[in-house]
Amino acid sequence: MLNDDVKKYIEKSVLCWLATSDKDNFPNVSPKEIFTFQGDSTFLIAHLASPNSVSNIKENPKVCVSFVDVFVQKGYKLKGTAKVIEKGSSDFDIKLKPLTDLFSDKFPIKAVIEIEVTKVEPITAPSYFLYSETTEENQIESALRTYNVAAK
Repeated sequence: MLNDDVKKYIEKSVLCWLATSDKDNFPNVSPKEIFTFQGDSTFLIAHLASPNSVSNIKENPKVCVSFVDVFVQKGYKLKGTAKVIEKGSSDFDIKLKPLTDLFSDKFPIKAVIEIEVTKVEPITAPSYFLYSETTEENQIESALRTYNVAAK
C-alpha cells in the first residue's frame, strides 16, 4: 500500500490535508503539519488543534488525506479508516513516538489520528499530461520562480 515512492512524498511534504465528514456527510478539510507513516499501511497524524476532524472521525471514520511536493507538483491521495488514539490508551505512546521522533515532543499533541490506508492514488499536476515537454526539473524551476524561493 505505502510503497517507497509514497513514503518519499510523505517525507518531502510540508503539510497534508485531512478530509473528514460528519454523520450528516458535511465535509471538513483541515491542514496538518505533523504526520508520518508506520509500516506499509498506516498513516499517523498528530492532533494539535483539530476538534472538527476528531469529532468527525468519531462519527464517520472514513477519511482521505492528500499531500504534494509543491515544487515537483506531485504527491498522493490516501483513503482509509481512521481512529483517534487518546492519551492514556494502551498504544498511545507507540503511535506517538514516530511523530515526536520526526518533529519533537514540544508540540501539545492531544491525540494521534491513525489511518489504516485502503487505497492510494497519485496526484499529478495537469501540466504533466497536458504538455508532453513538462519535466520535474522545469516544474521545480517554475515553482522556485513563482514562490520566489532560492534553491540550495
